[in-house]
Amino acid sequence: MSIEILINSTPRETRVALTEHGLLQEIYIERNNRLGPVGNIYIGKVVRVMPGMQAAFVDIGLEKAGFIHAADICQLEADGFENPDPQSQSITQLLHEGKFIVVQVVKEPIASKGARLTTQLSIASRYLVYMPRSRHLGISQRIENEEERNRLLSVLESSAEKQGLKDRGGFILRTAAEGVSETELESDINFLRRVWGAVDRRMQAVSEVRVIYRDLVLYVRAMRDLLKPQVERIRVDDAGTYNEVMEFVREFIPEIEQRVELYAGERPLFDVYGIEDEIQKALGRTVKLKSGGNLVIDQNEAMTTVDVNTGAFLGSRNQEETIFRTNLEAAKAIARQLKVRNLGGIIIIDFIDMLDEEHQRQVLRTLEKALEKDPARTRISPLSELGLVEMTRKRTRESLQQILCEECPVCHGRGNIKSAESVCYEIFREIIRVARAFENNALLVMASQEVVDRMLDEESSTVADLEQLVSIGISFRVEALYTTEQFDVVMY
Repeated sequence: MSIEILINSTPRETRVALTEHGLLQEIYIERNNRLGPVGNIYIGKVVRVMPGMQAAFVDIGLEKAGFIHAADICQLEADGFENPDPQSQSITQLLHEGKFIVVQVVKEPIASKGARLTTQLSIASRYLVYMPRSRHLGISQRIENEEERNRLLSVLESSAEKQGLKDRGGFILRTAAEGVSETELESDINFLRRVWGAVDRRMQAVSEVRVIYRDLVLYVRAMRDLLKPQVERIRVDDAGTYNEVMEFVREFIPEIEQRVELYAGERPLFDVYGIEDEIQKALGRTVKLKSGGNLVIDQNEAMTTVDVNTGAFLGSRNQEETIFRTNLEAAKAIARQLKVRNLGGIIIIDFIDMLDEEHQRQVLRTLEKALEKDPARTRISPLSELGLVEMTRKRTRESLQQILCEECPVCHGRGNIKSAESVCYEIFREIIRVARAFENNALLVMASQEVVDRMLDEESSTVADLEQLVSIGISFRVEALYTTEQFDVVMY
């Protein structure tokens, strides 16, 4: 399996792409003026408590106040650890306006929503997640070998006890820990202990809204989170970033040092691998399938819908076989598009209707298998009575579209605009309204070139009839900066 990590770094933006067999699977983008807050720990101030929602808004210094639910507030015992059996308490018993609270961001601000917060703090390293307020020891579900799971938990308990941390916090073994030695785990535990010590000192010294811990920058997080045994090569196109990556690798992952290389080719790194083209395609509605079929993906506020069409694919046997083959290809393509576009929340997939129940089962199994490699948690429901597949995908950061695009100032997010004909009829109604409301000798219509052209051509007879009806002269002027929907009717 050929997997590569590509890091494109510029002074203003860093992009990390994960490719498999030359195809883009995941893309991460971080801009220096909008560094992602996920994983950061803040001293926040409660600005509003909402008993009806059992939640509160907390100012953490970002543009929008963060949101925290009562269930995300851990109740501490006298020794500073989480109560394993907390009693359900009202948000008003837990927080009040003006209270300072230590919180961590678990979800980025998305659209009009603020960041999602928790008081269940955690700090991640290469192999472990340290939870300073918990006594829990856990292991990633992606490590499936029972013997390896038992070995790792045993090594973790031994290492934590050796360093005197057995009763000083909880740990979760990450997927990357599979196969690691006791020495490597001890190194990670020691690193996390030092980091938390620094964070704890800042917590005690600060009594104002501010960040007290920042997660690693994107290209270093990529080394921590994306690296798998199957990764063959990491290519970096900037010398400064390459040096920082190598410094991290030599300290924490020395065994992969030979896989990291500085790209010095004449063509941009992302152009060589076709990543720029893939990003542009991921911003479009339609995704073409190799068979000739296509997907139509619409991302909305409430959910994302995916429609599968046969398109130009005619098949070589019968209609049912054609539909089945198209749906199989679509299932794999959908799983990849969800990762590339980072679509989250509720997702509705409208596969082409299949009569054969075995075909339906195979398509669902193909989709489930393709989603097994997805780093985000997904849940798929069976085919509904309407032939739809409903699924959810955990959303922790903005989608590719939300990062790279903004709402169209012309259509305001509708995705379409009124036709020139419709605008002409609106103008006719406005002329009649103005003529009846005010006494004037002439009216001037200011509109876009397309609308004025239609007024003077296809609608010229209607304009003449209107002038007789209102007994007022009507003239037109093109406004180059007006969109099709914009116009003004003024008296002069």
